Amino acid sequence: MYRPAAVNQLQVLGGNINVPVYTEEGATNPTSIAENAIAFAKENKHDVVIIDTAGRLAVDEQMMNEIKAVHYFVKPDETLFVVDSMTGQDAVNTAKAFNDALNFDGVVLTKLDGDTRGGAALTIRSVVEKPIKFISTGEKMEALDLFYPERMADRILGMGDVVSLVERAQEQFDEEEAKKLHKKIAKNEFGFDDFLVQINQIKKMGNMKDILGMLPGVGKAIKDVDIKDDAFKHIEAMIHSMTPDERRRPSIINTQRKNRIARGSGRKIEDVNQLMKQFEQMGKMMKMMQGPQGKQLMQMMSQGMPKMPGGFKM
Repeated sequence: MYRPAAVNQLQVLGGNINVPVYTEEGATNPTSIAENAIAFAKENKHDVVIIDTAGRLAVDEQMMNEIKAVHYFVKPDETLFVVDSMTGQDAVNTAKAFNDALNFDGVVLTKLDGDTRGGAALTIRSVVEKPIKFISTGEKMEALDLFYPERMADRILGMGDVVSLVERAQEQFDEEEAKKLHKKIAKNEFGFDDFLVQINQIKKMGNMKDILGMLPGVGKAIKDVDIKDDAFKHIEAMIHSMTPDERRRPSIINTQRKNRIARGSGRKIEDVNQLMKQFEQMGKMMKMMQGPQGKQLMQMMSQGMPKMPGGFKM
């Protein structure tokens, strides 16, 4: 991978996902950098090279000449145009200009929340007549996903996207951990340490607003609501303020202990009471999932749910 600008960001991202990022500090010739990057990849026996060219918010003649030169020299197997869907009509104009110059193979739409910017996907597809292959709703790798037109349509119509939500959950599913959790629930030993594990799995699924937007009817309701990625930090602070014995046996947490937990986490006792209530409700729900009805529901989900009224599908 190479990019004359924003190299530091790429190096951080590459380090997070264990992908080497080739850089040449001070180099200004994109074609030369691309040539050296490919040589580096061959020397290190890498199967795939991603050449990430410098981005612009508007069409620039010098940039277009550079990118055409790189494209002509590299002759890539696939050329993808990455566009910021928040730029609206400019995104459409830029996509057309790049397609005229390179005849790219597909589009990657970033900053796409499904509800408010679905129009960009429809318009770009119509203008350049190229498929939208990937979408991104955040800066982390978990936010990058394949583009499914029917799922996007469901989200625009407020029907949610339960299929994508289930797929994200399955990616974080650990069979061994699930077996351990199953045994703990059966023995009524589900504790706050287990609760933390569940929270971390949810956090790994990606941006919280994006996840909630996949639930039917929720997307439009939270469209203008600011949901931060650190939404769980207060819950985690309260759990970390508990003793190991309290996390293991929540039933021993009395008023005196709640006051100490509140002080230790910088929260109010009402927040601790709310956490205890949520934990109790989650425990009951998990116990219900252990029963015949819960098992039947899980079996239906694994086999694929039939169509529901209004065209909604699981």
